[in-house]
Amino acid sequence: MSKAMRSTAEDERLDALFTALADRTRRDIVARLSESEATVKELAEPYAMSMQAVSQHLGVLERSGLISRGRHRQTRPCRLEPEALEAAVSWIEESRRTWTERMDRLETHLAHLQRQENQ
Repeated sequence: MSKAMRSTAEDERLDALFTALADRTRRDIVARLSESEATVKELAEPYAMSMQAVSQHLGVLERSGLISRGRHRQTRPCRLEPEALEAAVSWIEESRRTWTERMDRLETHLAHLQRQENQ
């Protein structure tokens, strides 16, 4: 079975991560949490949606590993888990390198064809 056909835990983690980041509200929440921890109430303030809807977004982010929720007295502050973002950045960087190499090979091949044509 080829690597493309196999589903690994890493693939599933990346799927969950990119699915979570596909939504603008969740990206905004991640950006907000990159500044500091926040409660659900604080995270909900800028949005015209119910606390339940915000909690659902937080659940998606938590399942993807992007955030965690702690306990502090009677609140459950949310915090960003940067390691999850590092996995996405690593995947993006690896893909960028692959495509850069492919484009370089294509450019070399096209230059070779053009030289042959001009001879």
